[in-house]
Amino acid sequence: MLEKVLSKSKMSEPSGFGKYYLLSYNIVQTLGWVYLLWQSLEHFLNRGTLDTYWSVIKWTVIIFQNAAVLEVLHAALKLVPSSVFVVLMQVYSRVFLVCGALLATNGATISPGLPLCILAWSITEIIRYAYYALNLINVVPQSLLFLRYSTFLVLYPLGITGELLCMYHSLDEIAEKKLFTVSMPNSWNFIFNYYYFLIFYMLLYIPLFPVLFGHMLKQRNKMLSEESKKVK
Repeated sequence: MLEKVLSKSKMSEPSGFGKYYLLSYNIVQTLGWVYLLWQSLEHFLNRGTLDTYWSVIKWTVIIFQNAAVLEVLHAALKLVPSSVFVVLMQVYSRVFLVCGALLATNGATISPGLPLCILAWSITEIIRYAYYALNLINVVPQSLLFLRYSTFLVLYPLGITGELLCMYHSLDEIAEKKLFTVSMPNSWNFIFNYYYFLIFYMLLYIPLFPVLFGHMLKQRNKMLSEESKKVK
């Protein structure tokens, strides 16, 4: 599960419509992820099973996770000071899991990794979007700032584990049904094996995780040290 970084110290203040749009977007996303977390808790507290879990949360996940694609547009239009490339990488990993595994296979939806993903994603996004919304009106409490730059220490590894488990449990079905696979011969003289692509994609988590986690640690040290100086 990958973090979308927005440095408070570099935050440019949007004006007019842009500010109201971003405020509305972040509020809606906060409420959406709160609802998803509530759906999950209600499902399992009522003794729901993995077999029926995806059918309960499917549309909530599709809507609010894929809505994060708008954040690439926000960066491109300079509504936020984030790098388009960085945001694209961060959004891609989750959208890929939703569209490339959860919507494509049954195996991913009954994987024990799914509730891990949803738990990690939900808590992370509730905090993140609430932080962004309150930051726009300059009323971020210190406790929320701390959570924003601390919960990833646990939730990021948890989310990554869940994502990898979901993809792993989709592999047999992908191989059996040859999903998204292009074989020879064909008029384009092109070959693509989604099964091997997904394995390669999963292996990329090994070198990328330390880099991204290290970046987040630097952000944490920067933001919390700045806040401690203000308090003093």
